[in-house]
Amino acid sequence: MTAAKGLKRLAIAVAALAAAAFVTLIGLSFLIPASSVRDAVRNEIQNVTGLDPTLSGSVSVSLFPHASVSFRDVLLGQDGGAQPAVSADELTARLRYFPLLAGRIEIADVTLVRPTINVSFSADGQSNWSGLAASLAHAVEPNPSRTASFSEIAIHDGIVMVHDARERLAERLDNVDFQLAWPSISRSFAANGQFAWREQTVAASLTLSDFLAALTGQPTGIKFRVTSKPLNLAFDGTAINRPALKMDGTLDVDSPSLRDALYWTGWSRMPFGGFDHFALRAKSSVGKDAISLSEVNVELDGNKAEGVLTLATDGHRAVQGTLAADSLDLTPYVAGIRLMAANERSWDRLPIALDGLKDFNLDLRLSAGRIKIADTRLGRTAVAATMRDGKLDVTIGESQAFGGVITGSFALGTGNDGVDAGSHVHFDDVDLTTCLGQFFGVHKLEGRGTLALDVDGSGDSVWALTRTLSGTASLNAHDGALVGINVEQLLRRLDKRPLSGNGDFRSGRTPFDRLALNVKIDNGMASVENLHIDGPAVRLTLAGRASVPARDLDLKGTATLAANASESEFDLPFVVQGPWENPIILPDASSLIRRSQAAAPLLEAVKRHSAGDAVRAVIDQLFAAPPVSPVPIAPSPAASTATPGSH
Repeated sequence: MTAAKGLKRLAIAVAALAAAAFVTLIGLSFLIPASSVRDAVRNEIQNVTGLDPTLSGSVSVSLFPHASVSFRDVLLGQDGGAQPAVSADELTARLRYFPLLAGRIEIADVTLVRPTINVSFSADGQSNWSGLAASLAHAVEPNPSRTASFSEIAIHDGIVMVHDARERLAERLDNVDFQLAWPSISRSFAANGQFAWREQTVAASLTLSDFLAALTGQPTGIKFRVTSKPLNLAFDGTAINRPALKMDGTLDVDSPSLRDALYWTGWSRMPFGGFDHFALRAKSSVGKDAISLSEVNVELDGNKAEGVLTLATDGHRAVQGTLAADSLDLTPYVAGIRLMAANERSWDRLPIALDGLKDFNLDLRLSAGRIKIADTRLGRTAVAATMRDGKLDVTIGESQAFGGVITGSFALGTGNDGVDAGSHVHFDDVDLTTCLGQFFGVHKLEGRGTLALDVDGSGDSVWALTRTLSGTASLNAHDGALVGINVEQLLRRLDKRPLSGNGDFRSGRTPFDRLALNVKIDNGMASVENLHIDGPAVRLTLAGRASVPARDLDLKGTATLAANASESEFDLPFVVQGPWENPIILPDASSLIRRSQAAAPLLEAVKRHSAGDAVRAVIDQLFAAPPVSPVPIAPSPAASTATPGSH
């Protein structure tokens, strides 16, 4: 009973104390002048942050659910300039209860509501925050006489405006929500939160192990991370800001689509295909004008490489470096290149877009043990790629391919007429079956040989480019064969029976010892100046023209059947006409008629101008049915009794 009374008295005492505190707080809210509150909050914010706040708006005090004071229309860090570093619709300072009961105003934490943070750089690189750095450093430097104060600053629904006069850059971050761990007690600084940039939500964090060292240009540890749907980035290392910012550490970057990430950060859409999954890890050194990456491990579209890279940060967007890989699959990057139209019978006429090549300069050395490009397989390859002003030049130092070596260069870039393209490539002692088949879609030639292609053209589409194509091409081959035609068999048949018709001769092979071809191309028209094929039994010569835009042939040649002990040499003129895919090969009819013995009466009659009976005789010989053995038929009774002439 006595214990119960004691507990009751204690409860009454606590309630009385709480009521007294409540009455005291209410009284204080009326007794403390607004000017005193304003001065106390301003002084403490200035002592902690070094920024002189301008609290010119209205003041409101709230005691529940926690004690706080709010100011409207707040300016921070004006520093005599026309535009303050920070302006906020509202600043709310949460107050500590017990100091308030004693009549003192101490801030527990501060929240900036709908602030606008301005960061501007002049043409000489000076920032509007440069003059405030000294004030910030003075506020956070160790001071034994300074009492502990608030260490948390929150930013809610803010805006960050960045202006760079030198780079002509203007960026805006919206919906900024951050928590700042201010170094009022420890030396470290931390910021954690999120913002919206270019319609994407970005989570970010920053940690400085020594905030004072960072402000005064001394080395400090730094960690920061940026996480978003298009791109993730993390850095862990050290930083120093004297005489200019320099950071050294480990850099990690990854993106599900490098193409989308570059577009999100302000680059144009990359042309053609590829540039999807991307990951990079390297030791980095970030300087004033460049980021140097060593021990690079980079992965792009499943391709992995190692080496060194340098990225320019002075506004030129330049990439330099050397990379090496065991194997590369370049198929994704040529998958978007379309040469033929949908019907696969004419060149594609859709415009070629190379806008993405204008956004950066490139100087890259690349080597690989194996390279795959669609169905093409290359061996050990070393190339150098450079890009300047939207023009890509690729130099092939050496590529082991098709049993031989490829060297040369090719170029692609924007020009006055749309796109400029050129190829100056040399294929030395390659297997022609795979080389011509995989590169040019030609499957009619076997053997080994050397191919040189030096052509240039311009246009806004593949079709337009073929109309301006000019240059030369040459092919020298040996110990091979023409596939799909047996010229020797055809000539021997026509030698014996010139008017027997062509028959089906599109099968078999025509072996040759040597093949030489020289072509001159002028504005899309290819002139075959010299084509010689020498074989053990057949010789071929060919000349004429071919239209690259129309993809058709108009050639004339002579096929010669070599003489042997029993037969004389046989020459047969012929023509090749029609589309590249399926041309028509026609022997010269007049030559066959002159050679035919059956046509001799026709030619003689033509000379005498009386060809009627002779033509009928020739036709009878050409189309006469083979003789048929007579079949005996049993005579009928009527026929057996009939006398000659009775019918």
